[in-house]
Amino acid sequence: MPRFATYSSLRGRVVLVSGGGSGIGASIVEHFAGQGARVGFVDIDEPASRALVDRSAAAGHPTPLFLPCDVRDVAAYQKAIGEIAATLGPITVLINNAARDDRHALEDVTPAFWDERIAVNLRHQYFAIQAVAPGMKKAGGGSVVNFSSVSYHAMTPRLSVYQAAKAAVIGMTRGLARDLGGDAIRVNAITPGWIMTQRQIDLWLTPEAEAALMTAQCLKEKVYPPDIARMALWLAADDSRLVTAQNFVVDGGRM
Repeated sequence: MPRFATYSSLRGRVVLVSGGGSGIGASIVEHFAGQGARVGFVDIDEPASRALVDRSAAAGHPTPLFLPCDVRDVAAYQKAIGEIAATLGPITVLINNAARDDRHALEDVTPAFWDERIAVNLRHQYFAIQAVAPGMKKAGGGSVVNFSSVSYHAMTPRLSVYQAAKAAVIGMTRGLARDLGGDAIRVNAITPGWIMTQRQIDLWLTPEAEAALMTAQCLKEKVYPPDIARMALWLAADDSRLVTAQNFVVDGGRM
């Protein structure tokens, strides 16, 4: 039975997670709360988010702070970030997780659809970093974890706008790692493989797709949200204190 790490440097640290109400985001919230961190998160799914807060409190962890917010609204999101910092303290860990991978065809994409997909999959990450960077500088440093996707490496069909956004995350990560490194702010990316969230299982996991995935992966196990959450923990903790401008692929060896 695997035994996973406890990071003493995360106890009491203030963490912000976008899209924390379900899937990978919910696992990240639970794992940071389990380390004793003070977690604030935003999501548009209020019932799932409030249930997550209750579960965490029932487990005896610090109760996460949930604020309903649509990250596509930059002004509202930056206001929510300010509220979380005012309540919990300076945010020194930012997990830019929120995203949406709806399928689409080239001929159906309009400028409005393009802008909305970029807003939900890329733009909010940049403006969240803009909002937390001053507080991180005053605190003496921090850790930002941006989320990319294996889909643009795998050339998953009918996903080109999402893939454009997720490829851009890597360039943004490296550029901001250089810009913010002088203030001891580390900026890294996680590229998840096909993660078995309930959404993925319900929409796309067929026996044929699972067989193809196991053929592609070096490790013959499906990857689940906690596998991603544990990478985020390490990148936020002092154990990775000199790691920045990097992209960590967690996909069972598929790429």
